[in-house]
Amino acid sequence: MNIVEVNHLKKYYGRHRGVEDVHFTIKQGEVFGFIGPNGAGKSTTIRCALSLIFPTSGKITLFGLDSIKDQVEIAKRVGYLPSEVAYYDNMKVKDLLEYSMSFYGRPDPARLKDLCERMDLDISRKIDDLSLGNKKKVGIVQGLLHRPSLIILDEPTSGLDPLMQQRFFDLIEEENKRGATVLFSSHILSEVKRLSDRIALIKDGRIEDMDQIASLQSNHYKNVQLTADPEALDRFEGSDLIEVKQRFGDQLHFIYRGEINRLLRELARFDVQNLSMEDPSLEELFMDYYERPNNEHVSS
Repeated sequence: MNIVEVNHLKKYYGRHRGVEDVHFTIKQGEVFGFIGPNGAGKSTTIRCALSLIFPTSGKITLFGLDSIKDQVEIAKRVGYLPSEVAYYDNMKVKDLLEYSMSFYGRPDPARLKDLCERMDLDISRKIDDLSLGNKKKVGIVQGLLHRPSLIILDEPTSGLDPLMQQRFFDLIEEENKRGATVLFSSHILSEVKRLSDRIALIKDGRIEDMDQIASLQSNHYKNVQLTADPEALDRFEGSDLIEVKQRFGDQLHFIYRGEINRLLRELARFDVQNLSMEDPSLEELFMDYYERPNNEHVSS
């Protein structure tokens, strides 16, 4: 069963493009990563799905219900965390969260207590006294209070420190094991790889081929910085393993796609002075993806 179906969604703000012919589905129990550069259309798609804004054309269904006609019924079953949270400043966290619980029928103080303890959230404080990270914690607790069937997260970890990010990941994984379907947008590759069953990349308002983009989940993508004798680098650049990104004298920076041991065997032929490898940023993968001819991204 498809929990989310987005069919030929188009949204324009006057003459300005929001999204153009976006089409994808999310199955029940799936964690779906939605990634793309700033301005690509991620938040626009999410807001259309929740009827916070209305599409220019196309149709979205959640749980088989029309996103516009059935938005009240849909809202009962969805937990939503926007990229930027905004609240009534003069309210205390406790009052806000208890007010939120009242929207969904019988309050569940035990659920509220558990979520706040796990996110280390002081509910006695006023909203306007909170840091950005603590306001984000309020949003996370608020979105999960009613045990939603569909959790929609838009850039969810911005403002959270590493410990809170880990706790947040644990919460989402637990909710998914409970049966919740998850749609989340992110710029952070490690989040995408950790949480997602499938991913889609959106660029300039359009979804790219998800079967090809799924290779972003592979650990075979590495950001490599290499220092070696310039003559050695000249010979190494002739290898079919890399496409040079940046070269400054004895330093070479590139993104490697393939089996790591193959790269190491090739490097062993040269006098390497320094080597570092790490996951590339999502922005670097975007650049790599769109610079390759015909979007051909095949790991060796």
